[in-house]
Amino acid sequence: MRFQTHPWLAAGLAALLLALAPAALRADEDRDSRPAADPRYAQAAELIGQGRYEQALPLLQQVVQAQPQNADAHNLLGYSTRKLGRLEEALGHYRDALRINPRHRGAHEYLGEAYLQLGQLDKAKEELAFLDQDCWFPCGEFRDLKQAIARFEANAKR
Repeated sequence: MRFQTHPWLAAGLAALLLALAPAALRADEDRDSRPAADPRYAQAAELIGQGRYEQALPLLQQVVQAQPQNADAHNLLGYSTRKLGRLEEALGHYRDALRINPRHRGAHEYLGEAYLQLGQLDKAKEELAFLDQDCWFPCGEFRDLKQAIARFEANAKR
């Protein structure tokens, strides 16, 4: 006895599989558009992890010069300049990262945190709303920005 598949059943199964595995599919699409790995990026990320933002900046600037479409490098430039208190410059780097990759979760989180530093709670909440829609499960970027907003609101009540 042979199992016969109806066309509507096959289409339904295909749609279900696509709905369940979008991250894997997006990863394949993103892989082709990602810039090649740059050892300066890794070195800069290590420096940032140590809180050495000023030393990370020239490395990240070199990466961005060599790979202008590297959203991750723009995002870390934003993070480093924000940590150094240069908020307007940081906003520009986050916007560059989001121009390149509108769904860059790290840039949305850090942009939201920059908005909090500027006292712009509504804009930070817009970034949180994006992350809430983009993350299938609560992702770290959503959780971290949500906590930062909660701290901001608690401090505002004091």
